[in-house]
Amino acid sequence: MATDAIVNVAEVKFYLHKFPLLSKSNRLQKLAQKGNKENLDDIHLPNFPGGPKAFEICAKFCYGVTVILNAYNVVATRCAAEYLEMTEDVDHGNLIFKIEVFLNSSVFCSWKDSIIVLQTTTSLLLWSEDLNVVARCIDSIASKTFMNPSNVKWSHTYNRKLLVPDRIVEHGMKFESVPKDWWVEDMCELDIDLYKRVLTAVRSKGKIDGNVIGEALKTYAMRWLSNSVDALASEVHNGKNKCLVETIISLLPSDTSAGCSCSFLLKLLKFAILVGADGTQREDLIKRISIKLDEASVNDLLIPVRSPQTTKYDTELVQSLVNRFVVHEKRRRDVDIAEKNEKIISDSVLGYGSWLNVGKLIDGYLAEIAYDPNLPVSSFILLSQSIPESARPIHDGLYKAIDIYLKENPPELDKI
Repeated sequence: MATDAIVNVAEVKFYLHKFPLLSKSNRLQKLAQKGNKENLDDIHLPNFPGGPKAFEICAKFCYGVTVILNAYNVVATRCAAEYLEMTEDVDHGNLIFKIEVFLNSSVFCSWKDSIIVLQTTTSLLLWSEDLNVVARCIDSIASKTFMNPSNVKWSHTYNRKLLVPDRIVEHGMKFESVPKDWWVEDMCELDIDLYKRVLTAVRSKGKIDGNVIGEALKTYAMRWLSNSVDALASEVHNGKNKCLVETIISLLPSDTSAGCSCSFLLKLLKFAILVGADGTQREDLIKRISIKLDEASVNDLLIPVRSPQTTKYDTELVQSLVNRFVVHEKRRRDVDIAEKNEKIISDSVLGYGSWLNVGKLIDGYLAEIAYDPNLPVSSFILLSQSIPESARPIHDGLYKAIDIYLKENPPELDKI
């Protein structure tokens, strides 16, 4: 049959027939009537969601051709059907109804498909928000993170690449044990805005272990943040990296003493400084780090300075962390003593292990920064004296650091 309708979508012309199209689409009915009055043959669909590919699927449905929906095309097709007003009022069992059945019975029942569909909403975000597709995907994903790990197979087994699976033997049968954070890696596929919304939904649905949240944020940060200083601070990516870092900081567990390792928090602080993150958020990180500074390593503390400072590493920041840690530990010990109604015998009665760890940490840090020819002797001395005597029962580490400093900075000998 000769075509009697030309539908223009973007740069593509579709030569079609009015009857099958108009029997399914209320919008095409109205546009065709308007064209008849104005003696126009072409129907134009400006700003069509999903473009020509989505329209083609809708057109095939109108012709009774079997269309295949999947997680990759369902969002564009749903938005296109909404644009064309393919509702039940026009025809029973119309495309919108069919798509909604597919979403509810298939997509939202699947962990993997829910994530894929949520990813595809980014190109049609306003439409997807209005049609509640984004919210339903987020709810589907968040709900599944609370499943009993023993029932999880689709993500941990097929998506996560474990070199040596941890297996549990029970009644003579072997099966892979699934950790509580089985969902963490898959969610890294989402961009930061959607990731934030999903993780917020996860936390709002119930009490979730802060360590799992910390692992999720660490995995996401390591996936998307480069370890290259130049790449992080480059003008091309700085805005995106800044947004990413600030969002991750805002999602940290409310309990400042739990959830994230000190090593990760220090790396996050390094990122925050490089991208120029908000000062309030950097202060929050410093507070968290100072509480658990005894868990850090020397490499964690080697944070480069930004110009115009001339030293290689930010010793002032480390000095601040140590000062805060000392104040926090002394306050904590005072509370413990008051609660136990005991007398303090020496500085080593309580928290002795944490003092020793920080003592070794600072002496190791001093040995590293001692190679810097631009390090003022005053900074070296101040940092070496910032920890109590009980944190340094032996002085071998300090002597080593002083020896290195004097060899690298001979003129400073008289000052020491």
